[in-house]
Amino acid sequence: MIERSLIESSDFAVHVDGVRVDSATLGIVHDRTEERNAADDKKHLIATYLYEPASLVIESHLIRYMDTTLVERWVVLHNESEVPVTIGRVDSFSLQLPLGDWSLMHYTSDWGAEFEPVVEPLAGETIVLETRHGRSSKGKHPWMSLLGASGEVLTVSPMWSGNWQLRCEYDKARDSYEVNGGLSDWEFFKTLAPGEAMESVHVAIAAGSDGDLNSTSIAFARVGRKYWYPHNEFSRSMPMEWNHWWSYEDKAINEDVFRANAAEAAKLGIDICTLDAGWFGPSEEGSEWFELRGDWEMVNEKRFPSGIRAVSDDVHGHGMKFGLWCEIEAVGKSAALAEKQPSYVARRDGEPLGYLCFGNPKVRQWALDMLDRLIAGYDSQWIKLDFNLDPGAGCNCTDHGHGAGDGLFEHYNGYYSVLRDIRAKHPEVILENCSSGGLRIDLGIMQQTHTTFLSDPDYPEHSLQVFWGATTMLAPDVCLHWSYSEFCWKNDFQLFNPHDVNLKPYQFDYYTRIAMLRGFGISQKLPEMPEWMKARLAHHIEVYKSEVKPFVLGADLYRLTGQPRRGGKGDRWSGFQYSMPQGDEQLLFVFRLPGGEASRAIRLQALEMDAAYELTWLSGEGKKAVQLAGSSLLKDGIVFDSLEVEESALIRLKKL
Repeated sequence: MIERSLIESSDFAVHVDGVRVDSATLGIVHDRTEERNAADDKKHLIATYLYEPASLVIESHLIRYMDTTLVERWVVLHNESEVPVTIGRVDSFSLQLPLGDWSLMHYTSDWGAEFEPVVEPLAGETIVLETRHGRSSKGKHPWMSLLGASGEVLTVSPMWSGNWQLRCEYDKARDSYEVNGGLSDWEFFKTLAPGEAMESVHVAIAAGSDGDLNSTSIAFARVGRKYWYPHNEFSRSMPMEWNHWWSYEDKAINEDVFRANAAEAAKLGIDICTLDAGWFGPSEEGSEWFELRGDWEMVNEKRFPSGIRAVSDDVHGHGMKFGLWCEIEAVGKSAALAEKQPSYVARRDGEPLGYLCFGNPKVRQWALDMLDRLIAGYDSQWIKLDFNLDPGAGCNCTDHGHGAGDGLFEHYNGYYSVLRDIRAKHPEVILENCSSGGLRIDLGIMQQTHTTFLSDPDYPEHSLQVFWGATTMLAPDVCLHWSYSEFCWKNDFQLFNPHDVNLKPYQFDYYTRIAMLRGFGISQKLPEMPEWMKARLAHHIEVYKSEVKPFVLGADLYRLTGQPRRGGKGDRWSGFQYSMPQGDEQLLFVFRLPGGEASRAIRLQALEMDAAYELTWLSGEGKKAVQLAGSSLLKDGIVFDSLEVEESALIRLKKL
């Protein structure tokens, strides 16, 4: 196992006026334990250095999460000179990888292709992982694990929503690797005025063993739940959501359709109805709204003649909450806002980039006021914050409150501040992170929002793949994905048809239980759903609330099988085990995918060898219970030899 001292003693590197400086080349001024946020299981250490040629004070920050192997690292730079100082590349951490045979695992990502795994050896070449698209999960996800031949695991995740880099830099002379990274230095520089400071991107690092990603993902989830993710009473209730999007998209949604679905949702036990894109735009039946984003006062009155507040009141009248979609960062080419406030628009070399520059304090105030109006004016308890564009290197205007080289950096700092402010003003509203589905998933945005949408498509094997991947960095309770949706437009994957006479109840159960692994949502035409399916859905919602939700909220998640992959690849059985921290209760999900062999033994984890466990099947027509020894469950597992393709099992375990 990698010693914790290795990741705790990791260095930093900062390029100042073109010169690389790190702790090895600087004199330490002093170090101390930071007590502001000190707790029994959290220690904040700061080592302070001085780079004399530029009078630059560098604070190297380390948080130890004492009950885990996880640490958090970043630096803060203070210009104490009387002249500007230019900062280039900033590595929040830098460590020497122990000698040995190592493999690198990471994920590529694109729309509908999130969390595609790549494993490659470190074979004497430098490897750089990065995104240059301006949002964290476009191209690659901000996560990697180094896997040693002896079972070592080192997992690293930049906590940032913009461009980032992680590097495994090969040193031929020493035949070794330096692992470093944080903020991307592509097209980035920041000029610090006298007295100005800069805080770098934070990076989370955890060590594990036995070649098991569960050993680091559990640490990430535990720390995230306790220290990173914002919580409120409503978000901790894990509301079950209905959203109209895939069944109606924008042109097929209107006031009557939404009201009819809300009435059915209430009967099923759904907690919140979210009005996605389709409410916004000109008042013509088939109008396009994309180029008018930013003019959020605009409501399509043809579709919603009574107004959005009347629809919201109707949802509340059924005893549910109301949610609303908005793309607050975006600005369309034809938006009146862009014409009235041209200085709000992010531009690069004079060309508009399609978003508002949140580095501009006037934009931040505008966004805060607009979100406040959407929440208070429409009585919204859930805001879905989408972002459907690639900022690239970002804005290089110099009259927005940032410099020519740090526009994207300051945009995200500004966006984070708006999210903090709106949470403070409306502390019981859920903020959902979304970006073309799952193209901006990271630990930075998850410190500002309550849940994140994993991907736009939700067909079963894709849904299992992205959940498997996302939970290597996130706790399941901040992940949201819908059950298998009926798309308005034809494609090769979203083939669910609730009226298919060949559709078996166990298949619908399988589709629905996949969504129950995490935050539970559905996008279906509820009034048109067959009665038998409504009854099954109501049953699953009740089981989710009574049996599943406590595990999603607080248990450790173990991936018991390999990652399923799109196109019939990867593991064709999928098993997930939730284990309460005290170990007395477990919940097991098992899915047989197309191509899965007829029989599979699923071995459990986190049980006591000498204990006996009662297993209760929550799937099937009736509950059945058996008793098994912990040693048998750990060594031999549970043999599943009667599940059909696209059938699932849900089993609760309790230590006797």
